[in-house]
Amino acid sequence: MTPLVDLGTRKFWRALGRPIDVAGEHAWLRAPTSDSAVVRDGWLAAEAALHGGTVDDATPGAGLLASLDELDGPGFRARDVAPQVRDFYEHTSDWRVEVWSGWSPWAWPGGELVSRVFGKRIEQLALPMRPLDVAQGMDSRVSVIRDAAGRQVGAGWLRTLRATGDYVFSGCYATRRLPDAVRASVHVAFPLESGNLQVFLRPEVLPDGSFRLVSPSGRFGDDGAYVVAADGGATYAARVPVHETFHLYVDDRGVLRTDHVLRLWGATAMRLHYKLERDR
Repeated sequence: MTPLVDLGTRKFWRALGRPIDVAGEHAWLRAPTSDSAVVRDGWLAAEAALHGGTVDDATPGAGLLASLDELDGPGFRARDVAPQVRDFYEHTSDWRVEVWSGWSPWAWPGGELVSRVFGKRIEQLALPMRPLDVAQGMDSRVSVIRDAAGRQVGAGWLRTLRATGDYVFSGCYATRRLPDAVRASVHVAFPLESGNLQVFLRPEVLPDGSFRLVSPSGRFGDDGAYVVAADGGATYAARVPVHETFHLYVDDRGVLRTDHVLRLWGATAMRLHYKLERDR
């Protein structure tokens, strides 16, 4: 039954989306996919091989980004960002993450359905539905994807529940410039079988040095969320009305925190709060 559900899902996104050419015009939507229904970390080796490189799990202090400077451009300077925020992105594996979640009542049934039918089964995007789901914390692993020259071209951030070892998120983090953009965005891709969910987040630095990432509404080719699905020998993409905001800031006690808001269209569906503490 479950293979039929997954096939039906790809047919749905094919019908909703538009044909794309990830080897040409739409190369900005090229991202890792999973060869199997259960995602976990199986996509990492294939992504590294595509770049002629390797997966690096040995380098201490690995970060989601090699340098926050990759985001520099008109309207954004990494040097204005608070040092703790920069350190988190450039040395993510040195940080511990505690998380609290809260769902809006109207969105909870849909979130529970997606978590049961897809997230927990495929071990990807298994959003925590109840605060106790993450009461014992999450373990975090950063696997750097290097090209043939040893340069970091991406990083897998793999988060599992400490209580069970089950995967919650498995994402590929990098920077990427959209077709008409004047500077790079943070690009996060969550591999799925024969496809992925991608989010392009626009970086902003606030006067107090805090850092904000936003996936707003807009047209195809702008920052935002996209579903990509391969079906019948072709690839399709649809922009979806999922909008996120991450606000990373240092509180009055010097603790790095993140407020994460997920919206569907304009309505808040879920809020997450992260406490980030350096481990080393």
